[in-house]
Amino acid sequence: MKNQVIVDKSLPKNLPLLMKDRAWNYGDYVCQRARNKDGKYVSYTYKETYSDILAFAIAMQEIGVKRGSHVGLIADNRREWLVTDLALLSLGAADVPRGCDTMSTEICYILDYADCLHSFFENGKQLEKLLDNADKAPNVKTAILFDAPSAEVLEKAMAKDIKVYTFEDLLSLGKQIAFDNPNRKARVEAEMELTDADEICTLIFTSGTTGTPKGVMLTHRNFLVQLEVIGYVLPIKEKDDYMSVLPVWHIFERIFQYIPMTLKCSLCYSKPAAPIMLPDMAEIKPDFMCGVPRVWEALATGINRAMKKEGGFKFFMFKFFLSIGKKYCKMYELLTGRICRFKPRFRPLDILVSIIPFVLLWPLDKLGDKLVFSKIRAKFGGNMRFVISGGGALQKEIDIFYRAINISVIEGYGMTETAPVLSLRDYRKPRPGCVGVIMPCVEAKIVKEEQGKIVSSEPLPAGKRGLILVRGEQIMKGYYKRPDLTAEILDKDGWLNTGDLGMMTLDNEIKITGRAKDTIVLLGGENVEPLVVESALKSSAYIEAAVVLGQDKKYLGALIVPDHDAVEGYAKENGIEFVLTHTHSYTSTVTKQPTCTESGTKTFPESKSIYALLLQ
Repeated sequence: MKNQVIVDKSLPKNLPLLMKDRAWNYGDYVCQRARNKDGKYVSYTYKETYSDILAFAIAMQEIGVKRGSHVGLIADNRREWLVTDLALLSLGAADVPRGCDTMSTEICYILDYADCLHSFFENGKQLEKLLDNADKAPNVKTAILFDAPSAEVLEKAMAKDIKVYTFEDLLSLGKQIAFDNPNRKARVEAEMELTDADEICTLIFTSGTTGTPKGVMLTHRNFLVQLEVIGYVLPIKEKDDYMSVLPVWHIFERIFQYIPMTLKCSLCYSKPAAPIMLPDMAEIKPDFMCGVPRVWEALATGINRAMKKEGGFKFFMFKFFLSIGKKYCKMYELLTGRICRFKPRFRPLDILVSIIPFVLLWPLDKLGDKLVFSKIRAKFGGNMRFVISGGGALQKEIDIFYRAINISVIEGYGMTETAPVLSLRDYRKPRPGCVGVIMPCVEAKIVKEEQGKIVSSEPLPAGKRGLILVRGEQIMKGYYKRPDLTAEILDKDGWLNTGDLGMMTLDNEIKITGRAKDTIVLLGGENVEPLVVESALKSSAYIEAAVVLGQDKKYLGALIVPDHDAVEGYAKENGIEFVLTHTHSYTSTVTKQPTCTESGTKTFPESKSIYALLLQ
């Protein structure tokens, strides 16, 4: 199945040339907004950003970066990331990105395997991850830091024979060289013109299901074919503000570094920590943003707790109108046909069943929006038209919650190997429970499988579960230095085995049902999709995370991480003694209770800080 829409073929052949076009034609538009050292948001126009990119590319040439170089980029989302990325791509180099939560051994493995001679680091702490295991990445001799390192880190780097620069110093150097020799900018722009659409622009390492890091080779074309149609797929307007919060090394956030540039919008940088994100929302007033399901779950949980803490009539009003909103959405979807259909339905009956409840619920829904939900949305800046969810399955209850409070959630589906977006819900006619139609320029089919192996390449009819295969111009070039692993998932005809299970609807939308290799086979031979059970468990207000186990066992089991705040609240309400085992990702100090222990589990910031801010 292939979706046909009008495609914008006016985009240039590579990403730096796209930025150049925006700087020349929309130079005074705001490109980036980021906080300075004083904590104030500063705006940078497309002209200013492009000028910084050229200057920084000149500096990169001075330290030895050239066409074909692979350069590490160990940092989270920030203004300097995009400048660095496009400066490297301007020279025909490719970046090798990773986030600040990456372990030392993994960073060294990736930098060594990808043949990196130079690497960027967010700060001295990230550089120390390399320095502690420098013998495992002996080729890295140059480190560039976005934030200035301490004297101790500099001494440590000197002892390891690694030369350290700061981003600001190199940017100043590039500007000085460009001032002294105006032809240098022209040389960089000449390099841009030499870069073909099929050249590799990034190596993104992903462990996938094997546990072995694999370098996914993505080209300029892989990104550009999506950017050519994104204006049709998403309701984005010129000069919209996009708020970036996710780790930008992840492919999901990576494409959203380029989408605002494509549609002449601004990138506004924040963090997924509630004490930072919510005040930033209030100041930026973003029009759209994207997040993983955990972000939307945390925000929804925070809203519920904030309203419960308010108590009394306010809490009653919230619960009442939330219930009304959920029922109204259900009737609206039934009335308009916005449901996942796997079998033909008798539409007149759907209309007959839904029309009267819809008419009765409509004024109550509008009243609830005015009295309650508009005030909640104001906490998000008041301009948010839609949010995008990706990187995992969005829980059904969370999906329903946002629809009920009139925030449009566009759920998408993709993977690193597809750069990444394969499908998105149609914002004009979203069908909850599905991840939308396949993106233009991509083909998809559902085929019969057994234990993740293809049994037949013939497409299955609507409603039949099978393995999802895709092909098209946004499919990766392959895994770096691993043609064997590439051949395992990418056949000679260009079909990529996603490893995901799903089914096609009668409206040509995709519903994801699980992972082929995750299917649990019990001792009795029964096949169980853990995703379904995990989602059901996580719908509880008292469960933060759950993992279902049971391969070759008689019964299923589950590892459950409780939501400590919710459990503590329940205990207090019911007079139960409460002892907390604390889970935290950012500190090694127990601060909540003397009886707590530290597990070191990595997660998104706890939602308790979100609801505290929502109450303000």
